[in-house]
Amino acid sequence: MNIGVISDTHGLLRPEALEQLRGSDRIIHAGDVGDPKILDQLAAIAPVTAVRGNVDKGTWTRKLPETAVVEAGGVSMYVLHNLERLDLKPEAAGFAALIYGHSHVPKQELKNGVLYFNPGSAGPRRFKLPVSTGRLSVRQGKVLAEILVIQK
Repeated sequence: MNIGVISDTHGLLRPEALEQLRGSDRIIHAGDVGDPKILDQLAAIAPVTAVRGNVDKGTWTRKLPETAVVEAGGVSMYVLHNLERLDLKPEAAGFAALIYGHSHVPKQELKNGVLYFNPGSAGPRRFKLPVSTGRLSVRQGKVLAEILVIQK
């Protein structure tokens, strides 16, 4: 199973990001969507799980939860926008991966057997950070991650 991961679009869905997400079996948006049309565009590719970020305001965002659990390929993944708001121990809860955004910094690391994955920001460039998305592959109960850079 291939899962496209995107975050911090802030109302801008680049064609390059859409292209990187094509072929995904599912898409996770880790918050700061900025415009509900973005979720519609992503849903045209694959089913979408999205969480609310700190810039997601207005009535349309009421349908977005602050956290979500995604089950895929026999593993569970926890999704939230801001890692600083994590209020559980992912390893104790049995999650294979923790997906988050907010910092705009692409990052993947293994902590206590759990993959912590931030695809970075796919929206407007911030500072000198890259513009990127991510891809997770679930194979035989393991989650493999890749950062996909749009602009360095």
